[in-house]
Amino acid sequence: MLFTEEHLALKNTVQKIMDEHINPYVNEWEEAEIFPAHKIMKIMGDAGLLGISKPEKYGGLDLDFTYEMVLAETLGGCRANGVSTSIGVQTSMCTPALANYGSEELKQEFLVPTIAGDLVGCIGVSEESAGSDVASTKTYARRDGDDYVINGQKMWITNGVQGDWICLLCNTSQDAGPHRNKSLIIVPLKTKGVSVARKLDKMALKCSDTAQLFFDDVRVPARNLIGEENMGFIYQMRQFQEERLYISARALRGCEVAVEDTIEYTGMRKVFGETLRDKQVVYHKLAELQSLVEAGRALLYHAAEEYKNGNDVTKLASMAKYFIGTLCNKIPNECLQYWGGQGFMNETWISRGYRDLRLSSVGGGANEIMLEIIAKQMGIFPGKRKKQET
Repeated sequence: MLFTEEHLALKNTVQKIMDEHINPYVNEWEEAEIFPAHKIMKIMGDAGLLGISKPEKYGGLDLDFTYEMVLAETLGGCRANGVSTSIGVQTSMCTPALANYGSEELKQEFLVPTIAGDLVGCIGVSEESAGSDVASTKTYARRDGDDYVINGQKMWITNGVQGDWICLLCNTSQDAGPHRNKSLIIVPLKTKGVSVARKLDKMALKCSDTAQLFFDDVRVPARNLIGEENMGFIYQMRQFQEERLYISARALRGCEVAVEDTIEYTGMRKVFGETLRDKQVVYHKLAELQSLVEAGRALLYHAAEEYKNGNDVTKLASMAKYFIGTLCNKIPNECLQYWGGQGFMNETWISRGYRDLRLSSVGGGANEIMLEIIAKQMGIFPGKRKKQET
């Protein structure tokens, strides 16, 4: 993945929006535990940033996927991951399946205004008893004439309070197995029977509105089905590739910001007559952490380039998310140590970064799930190996 002048121009556009419209206000939004999603999405949409790789006919820029990585990595510089998480849901989590498999009617009704920033979207996969175990989803959509009638609940839904529509994964068959009985259905969140059970109180991403949603006899037209019925699990697995690459790129830059801030702070902090950064153990550690960031970037860019070329990157995307998720548990932790007591103060970003980045090894598929996927792709997962041997 090689950067061109066009990549750099896009990066500068994203950085300018962050500097003017996001970072100056994140402390206020964190305290309020919500940010103005529609306002920020509209600013992003007007700049063409919500449909970078989507077709021009739907309002996108029709650029290749490497430009999506520029957006995601630059947004890693957001001083509150709640905002960049919300934007990522809009660009890389609720819209890929719609863009790839949705009917023309659905694209005009939901994709076009979402790319424009006029609508805020959500992705509805996780449930209290089905987080990383997507196959255990219980929410059910029963066909009734020209409608689906949906009952169930979804948990940890980003944009769930302010959102306008949700790309909902639900069971649509009782006969097929767990991988062949699911569909993706678009549900407008103002539909009768949809309710926000509660706005969730989180340890991090405070300004992101995360909700538990209930669906009680929610009736939507059958035309809101994305693609084919009972193909939802397959569509969602493909959609996860973009989600995991977005999460990895955004998190990687967050780790780098932690290193950069710590370099600056240790260069100012005096300990026993010299700056903390002048101590070999400190500058060696910072050099080590930056080396890990660059290793993660090489893996991420390799995966993004392969995806741009139309290849299946299930293994590479899972490896990138696992490795960078591991860095998110290591780098902010080790950086915070050099901040001493100041690192525990909410007035310093490192405290928020330490909490916000921790989610990267959980959300979008936990690290342990990434290892399961990688093992299956390598052919060393016991269940798959035994099946091949028989």
